[in-house]
Amino acid sequence: MPELRKDPVLGRWVIISTERGRRPSDFKPEERSSTGGFCPLCEGNEDKTPPEVLAFRNNGTPPNTQGWSLRVVPNKFPALRIEGDLNREGDGVYDKMTGIGAHEVVIETPLHHETLATLPLEAVENVLRAYRERIVDLRRDRRFQYVLVFKNHGQAAGASLEHSHSQIIALPIVPKRVKEEIEGAKNYFNYKDRCVFCDIISQELNQRKRIIAENSGFVSVAPFASNFPFESWVLPKTYHPNFGFMEPFA
Repeated sequence: MPELRKDPVLGRWVIISTERGRRPSDFKPEERSSTGGFCPLCEGNEDKTPPEVLAFRNNGTPPNTQGWSLRVVPNKFPALRIEGDLNREGDGVYDKMTGIGAHEVVIETPLHHETLATLPLEAVENVLRAYRERIVDLRRDRRFQYVLVFKNHGQAAGASLEHSHSQIIALPIVPKRVKEEIEGAKNYFNYKDRCVFCDIISQELNQRKRIIAENSGFVSVAPFASNFPFESWVLPKTYHPNFGFMEPFA
């Protein structure tokens, strides 16, 4: 069973998941070209993944069979386990809890060599819709306090499978960095009686120095104080605090 352990110096939680060491990609030589061969995420190999928890399918096709455009399945090698109780305990100066959470894989396309960048617009919309539907569903579990969507693209980023996919992980804690962002936004509001993100959007739209793209509902900007190369933010132009309950924009 994985554990979450709290760093007593920095105050942040770390996932210790020894079972992840059994992933088949571990200890293999790095391969820089297309791997080819068998892929468990391709259409026709539905029996090689855990049963789907969400799928966008052609009418009349049963679950866990061919005929889908997107599937969401539990991660076969999860960092956290959904089964069990959330037990917290202390060990001297250390704090830990059982590694309870959810870890899912969003298979973005049935086609092996497509990427998120090459998918048609409708397929990209379906990926975002899947994120939203899974976030809303996972929020119903009172053990979870935070849901993160992330994507590793390519071997250099840590992707163990070539097939285009992203991942969703639900945590029983709120990460320290997220708490700091929330606290910073609260402090800004208490000082200026305004939303910091609304002010950022207003200034960026006015100056037009760091805008990457925009449409009627959203704007993407390069942050003024980026934390890493190519960081970008996607912000709704109309104030909304929760991605899970946003309505689609044209």
